[in-house]
Amino acid sequence: MASLEYFENSGRTIKNYIVEEGDTLQKIADKFDISLDTILWANNLSSNSSINPGDKLIILPVSGVLHVVSPGDTLSGLAELYSLKMDEIVEMNSLSDPGDIIAGDFLIIPGAKKPKRMENFVQVPLSGNYFICPIPSPCRITQGLHWYNAVDFSNGNCGEPIYAAAGGTVQRTGYGNVSGRYVRLIHPNGVVTFYGHLSKISVVPGQQVYQGQILGYLGYSGYTLPVGPAGCHLHFDVRFASNPFAVYRAGTELGR
Repeated sequence: MASLEYFENSGRTIKNYIVEEGDTLQKIADKFDISLDTILWANNLSSNSSINPGDKLIILPVSGVLHVVSPGDTLSGLAELYSLKMDEIVEMNSLSDPGDIIAGDFLIIPGAKKPKRMENFVQVPLSGNYFICPIPSPCRITQGLHWYNAVDFSNGNCGEPIYAAAGGTVQRTGYGNVSGRYVRLIHPNGVVTFYGHLSKISVVPGQQVYQGQILGYLGYSGYTLPVGPAGCHLHFDVRFASNPFAVYRAGTELGR
């Protein structure tokens, strides 16, 4: 699966680009030799969107669409939706088997256009206490909402435990160039949560975990800013539901 910025599939590299002074969306598209629409679609932007130095953008390796696999998606169905051969999707994403996709995966659909009619996945409603904070008290938020529906947490202490925000099943574990060591859970309601930059993983795929169970330990594996121990944090993203921690500003300590 592609190994950059919290993508766990191993296709060609997806870049995490930091916007520089003087950049425009078209200049960035030209720089990476991809279409402007590719950047807009991957980053949920429109042609009227503005960007600022320091913003992060997802850059696909080719022109096309980044697809979030929904429950019930199949490669044959996606090939039909995007008017491609299934083999093209398999090759781009280095899939070992056409059935090797599960809900919450990201797939690069090369050369595709965003379908005019496409069913969006259902946003699962969550109760206010469905998730607990995935790190110990004081549970400090260090970065607010960013791609992909993520919030970063850190108390500044490398090696602190990372907790399952809710009970579920371990979908995937692994290592990405940017995400570092990661764990991904699927919960009984179909929501998927992702935990990145771990120093150590304590669970295995298929394992049932309870809310509050230790999944691993806080680290700075993969790509962090700053690099090294000063960059210790947890990247926590939520797929198929709102991230309930997105309402809080960076610096908020939820355990106080």
